Amino acid sequence: MTVREIRIFGDPVLKTVSDPIGEIDDKVRGLVDDLLDSVRLPGRAGVAAAQIGVNLRAFSYNVDGEMGYLLNPRIVELSGEPELVDEGCLSVPYLWFKTLRYPYARAVGLNLEGEEVEVSGTGVMAQALQHEIDHLDGLLYLDRLDKPTRREAMRQVRESDWF
Repeated sequence: MTVREIRIFGDPVLKTVSDPIGEIDDKVRGLVDDLLDSVRLPGRAGVAAAQIGVNLRAFSYNVDGEMGYLLNPRIVELSGEPELVDEGCLSVPYLWFKTLRYPYARAVGLNLEGEEVEVSGTGVMAQALQHEIDHLDGLLYLDRLDKPTRREAMRQVRESDWF
């Protein structure tokens, strides 16, 4: 089992748009294994490749007993009225803020056989899909906060013992 170290706010990889995965080779298979091992730990709903320092479009998820991954994922449907939900991030430890997210999300991507697969859900699954794909686009949930909340979040980041 290879649980990879999570990159923390301030690491440039977290603000970089991830590259698409081309050929699915042993390197990509190893990445998926590491993503799945890294998301298995308690309290983790998702881990994006960027969070373990790999600039490729892939993430793993572990929500309500359902674990999996997507390569080259993209959101194909968001529905419902966006709502403010408590959100945190492994790359911004110990901080939680209300973030605007759609209550339903559907994403498509590839599996290791190169076949298109779909993952969808409501609640935490919808939030995880949006959150992890944001990571692959170089966004942190802090980037989605309204200005006053973001200002407070950045104050708390600066005062944290991990920053």
